[in-house]
Amino acid sequence: MPPERRSRTRADRRAGAMPGKKARLGSGGTPRKAARSSQRTPQAGQTAAPSAVTAVAAAAAAEEESRLRQRNRLTLEDDKPAAERCLEQLVFGDVEDDEDALLRRLRGSRGHLHESSDDSEVEDEAKDSLPSQKKPVWVDEDDEDGEIVDMMNNRFRKDIMKNASESKLSKDKLQKRLKEEFQHAMGGVPDWAETGRKRRKSSDDESEEDEDDLLQRTGNFISTSTSLPRGILKMKNCRPANAERPTTARISSVQFHPGAQVVMVSGVDNAISLFQVDGKTNPKIQSIYLEKFPIFKACFSANGEELLATSMRSKVLYVYDMLAGKLIPVHQVRGLKEKIVKRFEVSPDGSFLLISGIAGFSHLLSMKTKELIGSMKINGRIGASTFSSDSKRIYTSSGNGEVYVWDVNSRKCINRFFDEGSLYGLSIATSKNGQYVACGSKSGVVNIYSQDSCLQQTNPKPIKAIMNLVTGVTSLAFNPTTEILAVASRKMKEAVRLVHLPSCTVFSNFPVFKKSAVSRVQTMDFSPRSGYFALGNEQGKALLYRLHHYSDF
Repeated sequence: MPPERRSRTRADRRAGAMPGKKARLGSGGTPRKAARSSQRTPQAGQTAAPSAVTAVAAAAAAEEESRLRQRNRLTLEDDKPAAERCLEQLVFGDVEDDEDALLRRLRGSRGHLHESSDDSEVEDEAKDSLPSQKKPVWVDEDDEDGEIVDMMNNRFRKDIMKNASESKLSKDKLQKRLKEEFQHAMGGVPDWAETGRKRRKSSDDESEEDEDDLLQRTGNFISTSTSLPRGILKMKNCRPANAERPTTARISSVQFHPGAQVVMVSGVDNAISLFQVDGKTNPKIQSIYLEKFPIFKACFSANGEELLATSMRSKVLYVYDMLAGKLIPVHQVRGLKEKIVKRFEVSPDGSFLLISGIAGFSHLLSMKTKELIGSMKINGRIGASTFSSDSKRIYTSSGNGEVYVWDVNSRKCINRFFDEGSLYGLSIATSKNGQYVACGSKSGVVNIYSQDSCLQQTNPKPIKAIMNLVTGVTSLAFNPTTEILAVASRKMKEAVRLVHLPSCTVFSNFPVFKKSAVSRVQTMDFSPRSGYFALGNEQGKALLYRLHHYSDF
């Protein structure tokens, strides 16, 4: 082969292209230089070409593999039931186009579980900081005014009223009041009711964090129980309730207003005084003076709108209208032939007035009209009388130690029983929850009965006999929560005890005998929510005590 053809053939083979006219130009001079430059250019092309071919081949192989996998999946899907295919789609998501998405999702969730606890806490804090609910742009006040709830039509709503002015509340205020009552009963907001609370990833982490919190703070780790503990009663001696109107006359009645933070004090000095209770100064609100009328007993009506008073030597019943500020004397009750009206009781529902007469007669009057409804008679003299908490029954203690139970509607005796060990009954009281009946006798014994046994048995056995007093029990009072029973005798100094229920044990820290400040107790009462305890003595002082276990008045 001639030299020119050999060089042309070699150059064409190296270039990997079809020979052009310049390639056939010869063997020397300028054509040789062109041939050398053409030899250097294809070397870069030779390096790029295999990589491009490899990429194209890999893409084709991946596409073929994906196509085969898709065909196999479709074949398997045809064999599966429709329910199974639906369940897989709900659990794993829609991965028809790309099954690798499922693998990436699983890897992502696994990596998320291995993230640090600090990052998760930061995210939780960021979520908690976000506003939970958007505020309304505009609120119609007329709609809010129309949503008024009557608190007097429901006996459960009556219990959460703080004063008489709250006879009607809006739905929002009622909801807040119910929330406050719930938190008070639970001792705070329970964990399950807290909003925005951080959620731990596991119980082990939660226990470890609780231990860390326990070691990083100090304080009282024993929370206050909702029920009153026995043994020691935490209380504080406050300034006397009638300190702004001092007197030396015997106190005959002390009672807290059922709806306002007010206490009433009356005595044989012919005066009835009202004081605002704050535990510090107890400022006087007003005093009512009844001429030649030494007060034997004074009492609020059930709704707190009226104040009733009787004297030791008169048959007149005074009624003071607290809203109008008017004093109304009731000189004669139609059908009532009693010469002197002294002892009386007001029913808890405010419907009836019970007057204890002579010769064993009890007279039931209408509280609204002050007219006689009917009379009941027992054997012997009447020692004391009281209504049940639901105002459906009347308990009368007689002078021979027998207790009569009357039905209010029919005014018939439904049961009678002997107070165990009693020869002469002086006082009787029923608990607010309808559970207990306490009978005080002349011997100083207080028997605590179950109300059910008093209604069904003719010889009931007392739950407990309190024998801490040695003189006649003249005063008995249950607190509104039925956790304390106060017993007292006016015959002896410091003769007063507070009994814990249901254990029926006496609190050891009251009264303080070394101070001898109580003297002879004439009357006593608890505030509507047991926050205060008051008692009046023969020295003209209305002693006031703050019970720390109860947060409200």
